[in-house]
Amino acid sequence: MIRALAWLIFLTFLPALELRASIPVGMLPVKMPFTEGRISDLMAWPLAVAVCTLANIALGWAVFRVLGPVFTAMRRWGWFERRVWPRLERTRHRLHPYVEKYGELGLAVFIGIPLPGSGVYTGAFGAYLLGFDRRRFAVANAIGVLIAAAAVTTLCLLLLHGVIGEESWAARLFLKLHGG
Repeated sequence: MIRALAWLIFLTFLPALELRASIPVGMLPVKMPFTEGRISDLMAWPLAVAVCTLANIALGWAVFRVLGPVFTAMRRWGWFERRVWPRLERTRHRLHPYVEKYGELGLAVFIGIPLPGSGVYTGAFGAYLLGFDRRRFAVANAIGVLIAAAAVTTLCLLLLHGVIGEESWAARLFLKLHGG
């Protein structure tokens, strides 16, 4: 069980995967390396979802906290200050009106959309560039991760219960209605 939890947390910490990959691994009957069988056989799905969600929230907070010192150190290098930082500033100026209009909710929706390119890594990066303080980012991060967790968990439950899938009633109904 400890290896299964560690595997879920590891998947959650991977950029571009986050809980969009770890929740399905924890819920669906997928054989994973370094574990005794399928993770879904080792723990109940609510525990897997809770672990992945909490790990993703903690990841967002950690990334946001590290960005300040990292960028401060990198700005000491002339090439970064001349070539990279101006591009980041232009990005920040383009995004700023949207954040002013939608605030934490706009960032939360961006973090919560379970698509490639969104998530806590890019959300933390954007929040840092836009000057979010820790409290504002913490709220947006938690709401966004909860949105993503709810969306991915719902999709996994629909798959588990046969609502979505090749042999599901929804697929058969769709094919029947469209002449398949």
